[in-house]
Amino acid sequence: MVLLCYACSITQYIPEDERLYTGATLEVESDSTISDKSKDVIKTNLNSVLNPEPNSNILGMYLGLYFYYQNQKEHPGFINRWLYKNFGEEPIYQSDVNPIEVESLLINRLDNRGFFYSSASSEFIEDKKKASAAYHVEVAQPYKMESYALDSLPQPIGSNIKAHLNKTVLKKDMCFDLPLMQLERKRIDQSLKQRGYYNFNERFLLFEADTNQYKNKRFDLYLKLKEETPKQAIVPYEISRINIYPHYNLETDSLNVPADTYNDKNYYQDELYFKLKHLDPFITLKKGQLYNAETSKNTARRLSQIGTYKFVNIQYKEIDSTLSDSLGHLEANIYLSPLNKRSLQAELQGVTKSNNFTGPAISISSINRNLFKGGETFKLSAKFGYEAQFTRGSQDSEKLSSTHLGISGELFFPRIIFPVKVGPHFFKYNIPKTKTSLSLDYLNRKEYYSLFSATALFGYTWDANKLVTYELNPITVSYTKPSKISDAFKQILEDNPYMRDSFEQEFISGLTFSFTYNGLLETRKRNQIYFNAKLDIAGNTLSLLKKEQADGSPNEIFGLEYAQYAKADIDFYYHHKFNKDNILASRIFAGYGIAYGNSTLLPNVKQYFAGGPYSVRAFRIRSLGPGTFDGSTVSDTYFDQTGNIRLEANLEYRFPIYSFLKGAAFVDAGNIWNSEENPSLPGGKFSRSFMQELGMGVGLGARVDFQGFVIRVDLATPFHNPALPEGERYNFDTQESVLNFAIGYPF
Repeated sequence: MVLLCYACSITQYIPEDERLYTGATLEVESDSTISDKSKDVIKTNLNSVLNPEPNSNILGMYLGLYFYYQNQKEHPGFINRWLYKNFGEEPIYQSDVNPIEVESLLINRLDNRGFFYSSASSEFIEDKKKASAAYHVEVAQPYKMESYALDSLPQPIGSNIKAHLNKTVLKKDMCFDLPLMQLERKRIDQSLKQRGYYNFNERFLLFEADTNQYKNKRFDLYLKLKEETPKQAIVPYEISRINIYPHYNLETDSLNVPADTYNDKNYYQDELYFKLKHLDPFITLKKGQLYNAETSKNTARRLSQIGTYKFVNIQYKEIDSTLSDSLGHLEANIYLSPLNKRSLQAELQGVTKSNNFTGPAISISSINRNLFKGGETFKLSAKFGYEAQFTRGSQDSEKLSSTHLGISGELFFPRIIFPVKVGPHFFKYNIPKTKTSLSLDYLNRKEYYSLFSATALFGYTWDANKLVTYELNPITVSYTKPSKISDAFKQILEDNPYMRDSFEQEFISGLTFSFTYNGLLETRKRNQIYFNAKLDIAGNTLSLLKKEQADGSPNEIFGLEYAQYAKADIDFYYHHKFNKDNILASRIFAGYGIAYGNSTLLPNVKQYFAGGPYSVRAFRIRSLGPGTFDGSTVSDTYFDQTGNIRLEANLEYRFPIYSFLKGAAFVDAGNIWNSEENPSLPGGKFSRSFMQELGMGVGLGARVDFQGFVIRVDLATPFHNPALPEGERYNFDTQESVLNFAIGYPF
């Protein structure tokens, strides 16, 4: 430490005629009418103008300055240049400080808050090589508002402003506050923009304070219009004509085509590109309504989320010939530029997994937009993948392989498909989408089994507002049929009844619902919240049509044994942003599923697992739990450790390293359990001592963040392994570290 302090001493580099500026202090003096709490608020506000900021230091060591001075050498070297570029700071000297200017800023800030006739003074405190500034402010008694009223305003704008005056932020006895007055101007401007005032601007509003009637620092506040306010700004505008161009193209003459009138709107398309009855509900503008900025934004958002258009451009044109003293008229033109109708995407993957399976995969997707001329999107995908497991020291490792073939189709309708007509007026923010999908998959795990599966879905998704999304799938069907089961795998199922029962569930039909609140979209907020809740219920409707089995075995429908269960989970994130790049992110997950009626266990695909790059990263994927069960004792390669209960918590600090390279330090804890004892999984039942059965790990990560596309590498080490005997579970073993590679942030 002594050597480091000596090496980082920067006083030897400070020019002879300069002193290093070390910062400023502020002393606030006021009379007894200002409370200590108010004085603290004033001081916090004034501290923000004490410029410039001094050079940063850690325990008195100016590392950034040291890197700067080292870089000034004739041959600084690569390391010094890199350190300066990433961590260096140019020195702030006493000569860079202008105390007179700072005093003026302090007085201005006090004037803006009503503390008129305050005073400020300053002095430098100097030693041989360093100097600091000391500012002293005497705060005068503030001016307080007695009343707030409108001056005489022309009509009809005067009545419109007066109608919303009860929502003002300006209240009696408040101090004179310029920022609040600016906020009041914006509030009135936004209100008028929703009442037709197309040309109005907040700069046309003027506040006047009158102190002549009072001797005790009181004032009356009046709101008026500036004299130079143009006539066009003080009258509301009505939309008299709406023109829509559903197939607008700059390169062709899309404007000179005949109009089709539908619902008082004029549609111009040289050939039928978009059916008017399907496009019209997305347009919330109406002929004869007053201009409303929010309605215009809502229309643009709804049109852009159809999935057919690349650009949505709404322009308004004033009809000057119809302008009167009380009303103006607008022509709204909506230009819609479509995306390419068809697109083809091919993706080649190189896959490697933590269970040593490695192999290639290829997928091809075709997208057809506006399929039936109603904004529908059809996506057809096909995938082929091959994986083989190569384990050191195993002569038979190449026999373990997996082949996957899949085809899927998805069809999205930008409207509700429902037997009973649901009007678009029920959904003000956005119109729900209807999704239908069908997929077929074939999986061949050599030496074990083949698996054919089919899934079908019909459901709805819609945005209630910017942050809230609902998804309801009233029909979800899944069919699974294992075949070519080898003797080796039959033995595995025989030895593990729990796995056998969950594996043999062939038919799942039910309903899913999810609610999502995504506060992470509010990027300007310091504290952000994300919340997701899911509900999955299956088998209840089928149980009404069941065929009773005489031998007491599970009931069947259409000759198929069906699953019956309920499952619910919640996922909660909390992000605290110290600044743009330094974030403390936390997450809590809890899930529980229960089988009943026709099932004794959740289907294998519906069970929870723990471990992996999006879970407890110090344990390999699906290798943690359930409970204290030791999965390392299982020799089967395909054995996944699952359960019907899952609890998890994560904490991660994210920080910048260089440019698009980010870093993270994290700690994870979690596990899965079974609600019932399973002899094949000893220690897996949930108990009151579940806190002592959490798998825990810490680690460091690096992320390459290309404007939202994130490639992530996390190295994590377990320090609490519930599979170990009690008393030996706390063990920081670097030899058991796990390297996780993933796309996107974990939470």
